[in-house]
This record gives sequence, structure tokens and C-alpha cells, in this order.
Amino acid sequence: MTATAAKSGVHVSEIGSFFAGGHIETLVGQPQRRVQVARNGPDRVVDLNGDYITGQSYVQYIRQVSPQFDAPIMFWHGGAMTGVTWETTPDGRPGWQSFFLNAGFDTYICDAVERGRSGWSPHPEIYDEAPLFRTQNEAWSLFRFGGEGGYVTDPAGRRPYKGLRFPIEQFDTFGSQFVPRWTNHGQLTLNAYFKALERVGPVWLVAHSQGGNFALEAASRHPEYFKGVIVIEPASAPSAEGRACAVPHLFVWGDYIQRSPLWISYRKRADDYADLLVAAGGDVKILDLPAIGFSGNSHLPMMDHNSDEVAAMMLDWIAKTRSS
Repeated sequence: MTATAAKSGVHVSEIGSFFAGGHIETLVGQPQRRVQVARNGPDRVVDLNGDYITGQSYVQYIRQVSPQFDAPIMFWHGGAMTGVTWETTPDGRPGWQSFFLNAGFDTYICDAVERGRSGWSPHPEIYDEAPLFRTQNEAWSLFRFGGEGGYVTDPAGRRPYKGLRFPIEQFDTFGSQFVPRWTNHGQLTLNAYFKALERVGPVWLVAHSQGGNFALEAASRHPEYFKGVIVIEPASAPSAEGRACAVPHLFVWGDYIQRSPLWISYRKRADDYADLLVAAGGDVKILDLPAIGFSGNSHLPMMDHNSDEVAAMMLDWIAKTRSS
């Protein structure tokens, strides 16, 4: 199957969701509160003592009547983000969920623990650290839209990198999707993802940034859950010790990395890990977009103007990997 398959029709059999993972935490000694819970309603006593479900991941799926691939495709998002990453681009174009549905896949989009529809737990009673919140200022430089001095509150004064493919006029729309994140929930997130994979796998996995780091570790620990792993600009990589695995890997990289010391570091760590996989006999490919003539891609190729072109290259890799 080639990228032209992305123009075919979709016949859906089911749209649904489920929660993967999670466990009970019991709180005692919490103060009771009298709260007006319902707008215009009377106050009532709210007792915060009791059992809470925490550590779960939300998974949304779309299943087709006759999927064209041997396994579904699953998506893991990056830091301070949710599964909306894959649904619709900030300028309103169909996202990679639609692209891969049209290509013939069943699709599964995950919200990590404590993100989006996975929900939150009380802080500091269950989440023992306060969350971090992403500013527009941080996103501007972190996602390589422009240098730190290029971000100002007034959109008219912003100066993106020359040739940037991200729809910068929709930068503020993009910022609307940021959510709080807890930085000490890595194992919780992996545990929930493994539960989702137990239910759905094996899968073709597409993972972005922080999710890409999770994907590399997940594939090394449970290769049986994966047909192949596509990591979009992974934020670093696992420790090199004992991490070789036979799962096919595709690494995808955008532009302007050499302008960011942080991304130079992340890229080196990921390249070193890719070298380790190759040395162990692994099937690894690096899709460096600028190196093959696609300049201007940001940290978010799934939202850039050429998102479908990038997805088509990923689809071709899946098709070739499946047939090899």
C-alpha cells in the first residue's frame, strides 16, 4: 500500500473509548466543605474523604468495517499536550488521525495519565508535586517557531524563522490546547500505556516528543506490543544499557535543530540510541526532513503545512516494513 491510499473512503464500524490502567487511592482526614456545587443551587456538604481512581489513560478509537492493515495505529502525544495533537491542525485541516483512517487503519488516540480526558487527581494529597504550565513564550522557542526574542504578546510583532511551515497565524489557537503536566509521572504513564497496549496491541505506534521517549522505552521493554514505532522528535531517549530490541524504528526530525542547544542535546541522545539499535541488528531508519529537501518543519510536523506529505512518508515506511 502506498501513500495514494490516503484518498480512499472510510466505512466506520465503531467510535468509542476506554480507560486503561489506574488504581484506587484512599484519602482520609480531609476536611469537609460546604460548597454551592450547582449554579443557582443550594450549598451542600462535600466530603473529600474516600476512594479515588488515579493513574489511568484515556483512549479514543475509531474502528473500520474493513481495515486495510494488519494492526491499528496508536498515537501518543508530547509534553503539556493531549490527544488533540492528532485530530485537527491549528489552521483547521484534517490531522493525522484522519490521514491514517483514510489510509485504512483503525486508529487509537491516547491521553496520557493526568492529561485531557484522563483526568487529574488531588494535589498534594495524591499528586505530591505541583504541575507545570506551558507559556506561549516557552512554546515559541521550544517548538522552534522562532528565537526567544521573537515572541511578543502582540501577534503582529512576532518574528518566526524564515521558511517556517507551521501556520504561525494560528499560534495562539495552538496554545489553547496546552494542559498542566506533572514531571514525575513517567512510570505511571508507561503503566497505563502498557494496559492500553495489552488490550489493543500489537500496534503501529506514532509518538511525539515526550511520548517518543516513552515509546522508545516501551518498545524495548515489551516488543510484543508493536509492529513498528515511529518517533517524532523524541525528547531524549532511554539509557543505552540493555535497551536493544527488534522492533522496527523510524525517527523523524524537523528543521532548525542547530539553533537550539536543548534540541541539539535531545537529537544527540536519540541518535546515540538509534546507533545502539543498529549495532544490535535492529531495523532503524532516520527521516531527516531538511536533509531530503523539506526545510522549515517545526517540532510539530503533524501541524505544519506539509503534514500530509510527512504522513505519506511515514505510511510508505509502514507499508515497506510490513512487507519486508
